[in-house]
This record gives sequence, C-alpha cells and structure tokens, in this order.
Amino acid sequence: MKMSNVKLGNPAVVGLGGFGLTTLLLQFHNIGLCGLGPVVAMGFVFGGLAQLMAGMLEHKNGNNFGFAAFSGYGSFWIGLGVIWLMNFYGVYKSSTTDVGYYLVAWTLFTAILWIASFFIHAAMATTFTTLLIGFILLDLGHFGFPILDEVAGYELIICALCAWYMMAAIIINDVAGRTILKVGQPWIKAN
Repeated sequence: MKMSNVKLGNPAVVGLGGFGLTTLLLQFHNIGLCGLGPVVAMGFVFGGLAQLMAGMLEHKNGNNFGFAAFSGYGSFWIGLGVIWLMNFYGVYKSSTTDVGYYLVAWTLFTAILWIASFFIHAAMATTFTTLLIGFILLDLGHFGFPILDEVAGYELIICALCAWYMMAAIIINDVAGRTILKVGQPWIKAN
C-alpha cells in the first residue's frame, strides 16, 4: 500500500478561531454592547462544538496541550450555554455564586495550561496570561464585586485578539510559505 504525502490542515486554526470569536462576543455582552443571544449561539457552535472537534484532532496529532485546551474550552462553552439555557427555562437555576464556582474551577484548569504555555511561545503565554487574569476578575465579579465583570470584559477582549493573532500567524505564515507574523520565543526554554 502506497502512503501519500497529503498535507493536513492545522486544527489549531479552528480552535483558536472559535475560542477568540466566542470570547470576543461574550465580552461585548459583558461591557453592554450586545445581548446574550449571539453568545449562546456561538457558544454552542464555534466556541463549543468546533473547538471540541479541534481538540480531538489535536489528540490525533499527539499535541496534549492543544488536546486539553481546545477540548476543555469547547466543553466550557457548551457547559456555559447549558447553564444559560437552564436559567432561561427555569430548570436547575444557577445563582451568580453558582456560576462563580463554575468559573473558579475553570480558573484552576486555566492556571495549569498557563504554566504549560510558558514552554510553547510568547504569543501562547501572553494569551493564557490574559485568560487567567480575565478568569480571576470574573471570579471576583461573581463573588461580590460585579464591576469587575466589566473590567474582565475589556481585559478578555485583549485575550480574544491574542488568540486570533495566533490563528492569523498559523494561516498567514502557512500560505506565505515564510514567517510573516512572529509568535516569539518560549518564556521558559524546555531542557
């Protein structure tokens, strides 16, 4: 049987695209620019399902970081969408504090990936640093400091744009056949 040398696409472009777009939409909601409808829709479709699929493809590529990040945050978006729908329909209502505990759990998950991101490249470490700060602000916002939800909104817009920068770097550098957008060196060099 002859093996073919078919170039496969990088699933990270879909994962980063879904993460960035859905994060951006939620922050538009958090700072009062749009309602929750578009966020819920994209939370299930692009942030949730597409990102989850990207994670499964990262698994096939042997990329544990991408597998954990995209599968994890795809699940985050689907879970958040379910919470919103259950609240809307009055099934298993979640209080602000309940959602706060959901966010604290995801903050801890993010902290693990944040440390791992130091060994990848500067763009990844910057994205995860802004994500971790955003989660901490949202945690505080859900436990008695609601103004921090809006602060998190502005801070997480930066995070979303960082994710899109990485997506753009992968796509543009690939089609250009050379490095146009740099992602920087790892913050910590592995062995």
